[in-house]
Amino acid sequence: MMNVVVFDPSTDNFQLQQVSVPQPGAHDVLVRVEACGLNPVDAKINRRKKSLPNNGAGWIMGLDVSGYVEAVGPEVQGWQVGDRVLYHGNLQRPHGGFAEYALHKAATLIPHPHVDAATAAATPCAGWTAWRALVDKLRITSDDSIFIAGGAGGVGSFALQVAKHFGLFPIITTCSPENEEYVRKLGATHVIDYHEGHVAEQVLAITEGRGVSKGLDAVGPDNDIDVANALRFEGEMVALVGLVRPDKYKNSFGRGLGFHQFSLGSAHQAGERGEALLRQVGETFSKLIEEGTIRVPVTKVVSMEEVGQLLVGMRIQGGRGKIVMKI
Repeated sequence: MMNVVVFDPSTDNFQLQQVSVPQPGAHDVLVRVEACGLNPVDAKINRRKKSLPNNGAGWIMGLDVSGYVEAVGPEVQGWQVGDRVLYHGNLQRPHGGFAEYALHKAATLIPHPHVDAATAAATPCAGWTAWRALVDKLRITSDDSIFIAGGAGGVGSFALQVAKHFGLFPIITTCSPENEEYVRKLGATHVIDYHEGHVAEQVLAITEGRGVSKGLDAVGPDNDIDVANALRFEGEMVALVGLVRPDKYKNSFGRGLGFHQFSLGSAHQAGERGEALLRQVGETFSKLIEEGTIRVPVTKVVSMEEVGQLLVGMRIQGGRGKIVMKI
């Protein structure tokens, strides 16, 4: 038996329970969990429960897992018991990392970076998303400027650092006043208090009316409008939370704007190409962490008993940096 945090669809909350340790399928590994990052997508299982068997009853969330291989399926190659691994999990599978043991397909494991477990577990969902959104989708260069909506959050904290690493200027972001110093240390050159409103107008003022060449909405629900309206002629943006809505943006056709959607976990449904992309971004980002190029903003390390309440809180209010469960 093992301790886990499971979803209860009747209350939309999470409960601590004991369940049997799962057995790996042919292509799976059983991972002894050392740490697991908390992410908004874990918290919002209530929004997609109707698409899950039994409305998600007993579903164990926890996508970002640091741990050790405990057992391997008969078709697994390249991994053995005792290997230390890191991975970004699959939302469509029920045995996630808020547990003492988790199941995962071996094809998207990567070697654990040379950092502690809590630091590693804070990186996949937020860090790998920030990297792929800016580097693979927006193809940022030092000639670009960028506006990042939500610089103090998990993805935003990493996106600011990625933008700084590539030499973008200006790097503009939104946050609350108490987080201004924090986001400036991560790389923001200009900070806007989102409480004041008129965010796009403030970005245009900072850029002397030109707008930015690239934009990232890491917040939703209507921040995509501010990001799009802050773009210059033929600027591009990525939306992470909701769908892009060109008809809601100011003259998006006339300004020749470009739009991207991005979901890191969708790679699990894309066969070998998607799996290769997950491994590639994970290994690239791990090197940046090991080198100290990217700082991992772990703001809180918690026990399994605290996970359920914290996940429910994530549905209501965002936070600074990353929270990680450690066993």
